[in-house]
Amino acid sequence: MRLNTIKPDPHRTAPRRVGRGGGSGLGKTCGRGHKGQRARAGGYHKVGFEGGQMPLQRRLPKFGFRSAKAADTAAVRLGELHGFDGTVDLAGLKAANVVAATALRARVFLSGTIDKALVLKGIAVTKGVRAAIEAAGGRVED
Repeated sequence: MRLNTIKPDPHRTAPRRVGRGGGSGLGKTCGRGHKGQRARAGGYHKVGFEGGQMPLQRRLPKFGFRSAKAADTAAVRLGELHGFDGTVDLAGLKAANVVAATALRARVFLSGTIDKALVLKGIAVTKGVRAAIEAAGGRVED
């Protein structure tokens, strides 16, 4: 490194020098406009504040729902039960890596077919899955 080759950082910008005359573009009101709360020192209001008018986020209706169970429930396709024989439970699904080891419950939905007689224990099923398993000779135990 040589002292005559040192240059300033090209990405650094100089701070805004306000109140240095009209020719600078930031004289007089210093970019704050005329009067009002935002022109004052310490002028602050909360995000979403509309001057006392009911804020938009409170004027609009609430909607929607996020289930707390959804994060803990693993979805299983009916076709993924082909590798099982006899009884199927949550521990068996975890051992076969069909559901995550952190899942607290499982729910089987109708996607694919089943031709074996299986017994599902402690696993939630949809109406279509229940009909498909019973048609194959199996049963669902709650």
